[in-house]
Amino acid sequence: MEELKEITLASMPRIGDKAPEFRAVTTQGNIHFPNDYQGSWVILFSHPADFTPVCTSEFMTFASLESKFNEANCELVGLSIDGLYSHIAWLRTIKEKIEYKGMKNVEVKFPLIEDITMEVANKYGMIQPGEDNTKAVRAVFFIDPHGIIRTIIYYPLSLGRNFDEIYRVVIALQTADKFSVATPADWQPGDEVIVPPAGSCGVAKDRMENTDEDVHCYDWFFCTKKIEKEEILNAILKKEELSH
Repeated sequence: MEELKEITLASMPRIGDKAPEFRAVTTQGNIHFPNDYQGSWVILFSHPADFTPVCTSEFMTFASLESKFNEANCELVGLSIDGLYSHIAWLRTIKEKIEYKGMKNVEVKFPLIEDITMEVANKYGMIQPGEDNTKAVRAVFFIDPHGIIRTIIYYPLSLGRNFDEIYRVVIALQTADKFSVATPADWQPGDEVIVPPAGSCGVAKDRMENTDEDVHCYDWFFCTKKIEKEEILNAILKKEELSH
């Protein structure tokens, strides 16, 4: 039975799955997830416990960047297995007492979920028995406007997250969707993107003969094109109705 319990705790949804549904109490009221966020991208992220230094630095950073994520039609939702009153006390301490890397008087306005029963943490595989069986590791779930999990990043308890990368993932996923492309290693808006592989011998031949001036092919299976940074950001950095 103990072995079965560990397997259950370590389970997690996969990329492409529907985000597991739940209702929860948060520091911003009750939420029904992901239903309340239809039409928006969402970052659902967990942290091990309140009043911990790594988590404090992360929450201050997320709160400072919230408007930047919101401009990319992305909402933030945090989670900890601590209780609501602990959350409130911790967030008040952050605002009233903590100054870090030029950030001070930071008010966390996005929801922080109370998950004392660990129901949500278990649904999302945030409890890793090999790491600590009482704490949620630093998971980051990127969920699209249709409620589908598109990217998952896991960090151990000791490692703070890279927020430039988290933001880059949000922009890259939206770029891939809006322009029907893929993004290469270390991609940033304005860099070349990867066009879909040739679906026929004729298309492959045309590409290698450079009949499409906008496309540069390194070989028949690896072709890129330029999309200007302004075009990408103009398409992403605004609220748009969910396409059907």
